[in-house]
Amino acid sequence: MPRATRMHLLAGLLLCIALTLHSAAAQRSQSKRGPNYYGTFVGNFSSYAHNLGGDVYVLDESTFYIKHFNYDGNAPNGYFWIGKTPMPMPDGTPVPYPEHTSDNPKPLQAYQDQDIILRLPAGIKVRDIKYLSVWCRRFTVNFGMVLIPEDLWIPAPRVLPEFSRLAHGLRSDNITILDSKTFYIPNLHYDGAGPDAYFWVGKGPEPDTHGIKVPNEMNSSQPLQGYEGVDIEIVLPGNLTVYDIDWLAVWCVQYKHNFGHVLIPKDLDVPPALGQTKIAPPWWYTPTSSTPAPEMSNCIELLEGRVQVQWELMGEDVQIRVSGRIRENQYVAFGLSGSEGKAQMIGADVVVVGYNKSSNSFFAEDYYMSEYAQCDGKRGVCPDHRIGGKNDAVFVSGKRENGVTTVTYMRPLRTNELDYDRMIPDKETTIIAAIGLLNKNLEANAHLSSDSTGEDIRIDFAGRGVHQCTNSLYNLPAQKELKPWPAMSIAGEDTFTARIGPTGGDRGYPSITGEPAWGIAWYINEMLIPELTVERGQNYTFLVEGGDDKTMSTRYHPFYITSSREGGYGQLNAEQQKRQRVFAGVARDASGYPYPTAAGRYCEYQHKSVDKSAMTESFEEFFGTLRLHCEEGQPATLVWHVEEDTPDLVYYQCYTHRNLGWKIHVVDQGYGPLKTESGAGRSRALLVLLVGCLAAALGSLVGR
Repeated sequence: MPRATRMHLLAGLLLCIALTLHSAAAQRSQSKRGPNYYGTFVGNFSSYAHNLGGDVYVLDESTFYIKHFNYDGNAPNGYFWIGKTPMPMPDGTPVPYPEHTSDNPKPLQAYQDQDIILRLPAGIKVRDIKYLSVWCRRFTVNFGMVLIPEDLWIPAPRVLPEFSRLAHGLRSDNITILDSKTFYIPNLHYDGAGPDAYFWVGKGPEPDTHGIKVPNEMNSSQPLQGYEGVDIEIVLPGNLTVYDIDWLAVWCVQYKHNFGHVLIPKDLDVPPALGQTKIAPPWWYTPTSSTPAPEMSNCIELLEGRVQVQWELMGEDVQIRVSGRIRENQYVAFGLSGSEGKAQMIGADVVVVGYNKSSNSFFAEDYYMSEYAQCDGKRGVCPDHRIGGKNDAVFVSGKRENGVTTVTYMRPLRTNELDYDRMIPDKETTIIAAIGLLNKNLEANAHLSSDSTGEDIRIDFAGRGVHQCTNSLYNLPAQKELKPWPAMSIAGEDTFTARIGPTGGDRGYPSITGEPAWGIAWYINEMLIPELTVERGQNYTFLVEGGDDKTMSTRYHPFYITSSREGGYGQLNAEQQKRQRVFAGVARDASGYPYPTAAGRYCEYQHKSVDKSAMTESFEEFFGTLRLHCEEGQPATLVWHVEEDTPDLVYYQCYTHRNLGWKIHVVDQGYGPLKTESGAGRSRALLVLLVGCLAAALGSLVGR
């Protein structure tokens, strides 16, 4: 062959190789930006037995992603298997899945069209192996495999420079892009003095007003607080990835000022964000003192970092440790959502943990939630033992230190109590958590949804290496104390309208009564639980609109007047009912069973948008944020004749639930205060009366 021809062929070959490499690189770059990027494609499982199948990708140097994995699970001793030989051999290494302890992994169960993340054992990298297979250890049989090319391109985290130092003491060590959505920012310093500062990302040569807010490390979108040398991770919101942005900054929205930023390179080859980064840190990442390693294998943060949950699989049980930055009269609830794929309280199976200050003890109680209502002994947010079940949570230990309550308990993976408990699956499942107030019986008050998880958060109770806890609960700021609203009162009236409405957060019901609120309370004449004053021997009419549908516990609140500070007559047994005196609103049928008589249509004062009690200094201002919604029907009419032997203090309450109402002061005829609408109004009326008396006395003296 002539030399010129050989040169042309060589040039063509080189051009072909260059075009191929360019095409492959372009394909990689394009695929990374698309919704179906799962890392570098390795190959499809060959299938020799047991319906093995799946598409294998590599996420990073220690992690595979297998899409549409199928395996019938009928082999007695099948494992994921890796090795350095050209073909699977008995001297290979098992890869535990789910991630049990590597010295005693469990055989694979059946999987059908499942997407899984498979982490290699510690110290082994994808480049160290030549195959991934499913192998029967007992009979030394290869069920199928995929070969690992020597030149396999492996996505890797990308180290960036530190933040530029422009204002407010902002600085950090080198920032790392862990995956297509996650930034690791070590040794972050910021004085917190910016009035409206956020993590901020966007397009263009430098930060500007057209950026997008990124939630902080606790997934909160509140303005940034100060940082003193902490290591954090932040995740881009929605469908946004690092391939869509040119910079990450700390930006003040109010004053349009850049406190510092870092540029994002265009030639990124980082892993996709499929959960592998949050399931375990990269092999090179060592937690610092600001991100303490959990005592158990797994740790997750919930409710903007106020709750941390650690867990460890122990045979047929799972040990769970729940820590919450809560007050002594609050609880933390944690468990399985009532619906897979979304956070749902109805049907949820949770354990409520808390602290008993009077006995300096702790508890873990199994709950089932059938309705968004206080437990009435049949329905609502109920301990299992109150509705015919049993407590499957076995208390292990507890402590309270520096405002943090921590309780450790055990619960079984499987249960025979299917009416109230859910099985813990051997795969990722949706969990929920909530913080709320305890009543005097140390039971959770509804509504749990008022301060609870709202997104689909999933964990694998059988997994290992879930390290998502980045903050110390002890370093969180204490909850802000809100100024309570003054108690209101009504006197001189003989007709009252009773409706349902919100409790007003920390400013309202709990501050006024000293009792826990559970989400709703009585509104009398458009006031939140005012203190009423009535006279003995007189008649008083209550128009009651608390709901009359017995099938809906959340909308069935008959009104009655009682000696009980709590109410809830319908929840009590016969012996307990004898210890409570009823003055109006309860009758008995021919068999002697009590029933409520004041159940009218349902009217509720509802938030126009969100609860703004924390932002309103007065009840009048808060009431302006509500709207009244009434269902069809008529109010119930309760006429109460106040007998001469009625005690000086009684209460208006709900027949089916506790802690909805408040005080009624009973006075003799002629001794009641003048008609007022609040404590301040009563003071003004008394002042007018006093001035009038003084004027009359002076007039009498002058007349003499």
